[in-house]
Amino acid sequence: MPDSSALHSASSALAAGRQVQSGRIRAISENLANADSVPTTPGGAPYARKIAVFAPVVADAPGDPVGRIVRDTTGFRSRYDPTNPGADLQGYVRLPNVNIAVESADLQRVIRNYELSLNASSSIKTLTQATINLIG
Repeated sequence: MPDSSALHSASSALAAGRQVQSGRIRAISENLANADSVPTTPGGAPYARKIAVFAPVVADAPGDPVGRIVRDTTGFRSRYDPTNPGADLQGYVRLPNVNIAVESADLQRVIRNYELSLNASSSIKTLTQATINLIG
């Protein structure tokens, strides 16, 4: 019987990678959904961009990836709109620190990585089935 541990390790690492990409997709989607949100109280805090951060996954023992969501600390945008209920005393509304172009590019990259992981998993499944067919 051939040793299938390398294929199993590769499959596990790919599955962990897909979990990481899923977490990133969720964070980016939330950022995009809140890109134009404004505070509802005068001088209120706007939505702060979220970034999904994960610890490196070890190929030999991938397990579940450990991740967390951190808030982006870059400055908020502002817009002069004294009629907005969220405006401060000077008439400026603080807006989220979300750049739609950057988030869209990140989302495309993350989705592509997810798709590549699915394709690699499919190749491993095909290779495993071909090996079983040869043995049987």
